[in-house]
Amino acid sequence: MDVREAVESRRSVRAFRDKPVDLDLLRELIGVATRAPSGGNLQPWHLHLLAGEQMAAFKARMEARLAEAPFGDGAEYPVYPEKLGEPYRSRRFQVGEAMYAPLGIERGDRDRRLAWFGNNYRFFGAPVGLFCYVERTHGPPQWSDCGMMLQTLMLLLRDAGLDSCAQEAWTTHHLTVSDFLGTPDHLMLFTGMAIGWRDPEAPVNTFEVPRAPLDEVLTVHA
Repeated sequence: MDVREAVESRRSVRAFRDKPVDLDLLRELIGVATRAPSGGNLQPWHLHLLAGEQMAAFKARMEARLAEAPFGDGAEYPVYPEKLGEPYRSRRFQVGEAMYAPLGIERGDRDRRLAWFGNNYRFFGAPVGLFCYVERTHGPPQWSDCGMMLQTLMLLLRDAGLDSCAQEAWTTHHLTVSDFLGTPDHLMLFTGMAIGWRDPEAPVNTFEVPRAPLDEVLTVHA
């Protein structure tokens, strides 16, 4: 597919088919994705790919961890600002409601919402997981660089017929992840990513993902 088609068909997939992914293909796509720009060519990303037996072992460890500490270790960084103002608060609320509606989970059903959110830590059934780390001494520009690389990878995955879901939620279980992967202390977990084959029949993969009107986010000076 062309770039535009990849952009328009990409979405955060939250239900995957039980079908393996070719790791050689993923290595190739990640290699291409790291051609993404970075300030000063720092290439600040540190990537870990989980699949096969290691994925199974990691999921087993996470199930045990979720049973004893469902809220994890405490986030290493705030995924959202503490006081999220408008229009951002409404946008977040809107997409949350759109996601839970086809699942039949009411807004007031806190237990079912928390149970569903726990699927993050199972990679939504995806056969492959990716973790992206960044140096603790690096700042917002390097985090932005990681984002550009990850978006490039997600578009390449679409071109290959695959799908993904970026998951900053993993920061709440950063100690468990880092202990399993054996990452050094000078690296901070930025995000995880589920990778696999989209389940087209899963309701959670079918809701419309709203976007703000262009005039709300774009000012043209000409």
